[in-house]
Amino acid sequence: MAESRTAVGESRDAPRPRRPRLGGRAAAWVAFVLVHLALVLLNLFAPGWPLGDVTAVYRVWAETAQLGVVRMGIDTPWVYPILAFAPMTAALAFGSAWYGQAWLVMVSLLDAVAFSLLLGRGTLSRRRRAAAWWWLAFLALLGPIALGRIDAVTVPIAMAGLLWAAGRPRVAAVLLTVATWVKVWPAALVAALLVASRRRFEVVTVAASLSLAIVGVSLLAGSGLNAFGFVAEQAGRGLQVEAPLAVPWLWWIVAGTDEATIAYDRGILTFQVEGPGADVAAALTTPLMLLGVAAVFLVGVRAARRGAAVVALLPPLALAFTTVLMLANKVGSPQFVTWLAAPVVLGIVLGGSRFLTPAALAAAIAVITHVIYPYWYAWLLIADPGFVLLLTLKVVLLGVLLAWSLRAVWQAGSDRRRRTAS
Repeated sequence: MAESRTAVGESRDAPRPRRPRLGGRAAAWVAFVLVHLALVLLNLFAPGWPLGDVTAVYRVWAETAQLGVVRMGIDTPWVYPILAFAPMTAALAFGSAWYGQAWLVMVSLLDAVAFSLLLGRGTLSRRRRAAAWWWLAFLALLGPIALGRIDAVTVPIAMAGLLWAAGRPRVAAVLLTVATWVKVWPAALVAALLVASRRRFEVVTVAASLSLAIVGVSLLAGSGLNAFGFVAEQAGRGLQVEAPLAVPWLWWIVAGTDEATIAYDRGILTFQVEGPGADVAAALTTPLMLLGVAAVFLVGVRAARRGAAVVALLPPLALAFTTVLMLANKVGSPQFVTWLAAPVVLGIVLGGSRFLTPAALAAAIAVITHVIYPYWYAWLLIADPGFVLLLTLKVVLLGVLLAWSLRAVWQAGSDRRRRTAS
């Protein structure tokens, strides 16, 4: 299939002349503003301090760097890649007192750019309209965490990269690489693009060159090995309470044991499960993640070698890589759910109703996450049976989502018709 120079799905998904059921571009933008306004208000005023990490942690890091005390990732190892400091610093533009508000406006503007690209130009097609409305619904269902963490900066950048992936892989590689150096998870999307695209040499060249440039600038700033400190910082973490592998220990606590507990780690500012085997489980998450990524990679390579078109292979493959990172993760923070938006939106744009199942699963995961965090998060921290059950259901749905995406990747390499769009 010849790859278009426009955003994916633009030429293939020709709009129908009848009046759209979900309204046009103006209605979508009104809904965008209303959803983001509601999320901003929830972040600022809802119980549970949903903007806590932004105002209590990001702002402190930005201020200490501004005062010349310490530059995270340069003068000391940091839990995030070096480019994460850019949005954290940018939110200081209107002063420390307005940091939270500036952060929310910045993230909303990034979402607006991705939303504009998603809607495209000219007459709005049915699939793009459906994807836009699904994304807005997903954000609303997920709640304030959809804007209130560093992950919210990476999602619109990653989404834009995926939307350009088939037609302009070099642009996609730039966007996805930048997002990766803000928060590591978009590396999963880079991997999916490398497997699915027929122009993978361009992708790897751009990604590698840009990464070397970013590291080079960090070294010139005096980072030394601190530029890679996020690797060691993540490796040293324990098993966070929301992590999928923490579920057995949570049920053990529900059963009344005194051997397992939930404790606060002041070093990395998270709640973790402690008890027999918890440290072993935390140590196993990295090899389990590597095994999971390798398995997804092999299934994706099989599909690509059998001639699967990029528009058929990329969405489920990106979703599979992303879900593996979520399931085999020792952290499992609620904001990780935001990652699902990028591959699901791409899947709706390219696959239409064929992506209904993962869209519904992702929406259900968002609802469960919103119920747990931030309003009633304390119930999970005392291992309330109802909230442990909700977390368990969330993990099960993530497993179903992974199974669906792997099946779709396999079918992309088995379908002799290899339809690229209907």
